Formats: sequence, C-alpha cells, structure tokens
Amino acid sequence: QVQLVESGGGLVQAGASLRLSCATSGTIFSINAMGWYRQAPGKQRELVATITTGDTTNYADSVKGRFTISRGNAENTVYLQMNSLQPEDTAVYYCYAYYVVPPRISWGQGTQVTVSS
Repeated sequence: QVQLVESGGGLVQAGASLRLSCATSGTIFSINAMGWYRQAPGKQRELVATITTGDTTNYADSVKGRFTISRGNAENTVYLQMNSLQPEDTAVYYCYAYYVVPPRISWGQGTQVTVSS
C-alpha cells in the first residue's frame, strides 16, 4: 500500500521561508508526477506545483517566483521550497503522486502552513 508522508509545515511570519517534504513508501513504479495542492479554509483545493519524472515543473501563478518544487536523489521524495511567504499562502498543503499504471492518485495526510502578517 502506498503512503505519502509530508513534513515541514508550521507557523511563520510574512516574508519567511519553509520547506515541505514528501516521501512515498511502497512502490514508486509508474509514478508519472508528484506535487502539491493546498486548501485554505472555505476554499477549494488548488494546485500549487507539480514535477514530472522528466523534471518538467508547473506552478500556480500565485506562487511563481516564490516557490520551487524539486525531487530528491531518491525518486520517491519531492520538496517544496517556499520563500517570501504571505498570509494568503496559509492553507493545508497536500502532497500527491500520480500513477499511470493503473491511473490513480495517492494523497498525503496534509501539513498545515500558517503565515501571520
């Protein structure tokens, strides 16, 4: 059974940085992409950043230039470096992995990021 475990969330002041980590356990075969979504209170879950196994990245417009997604040396790990955090970045951040065989998405349990003004 695949599990995704996130870490690195916390409470910071505006302008600070945080680094989120996500590690998968179990099979990593057929993972096509990994990334992060976030969900703020009262809002829909939104895509923050994604990275494919070919290292193609994609970011939400709201985080471009501030957040960087990367993969670790172990292919089952992905990071999200978040700089210049703003109160509007406050949300629960969820790691995901997209598998192609069979097509499915696995989710982490979420990690809280709170940015105070």
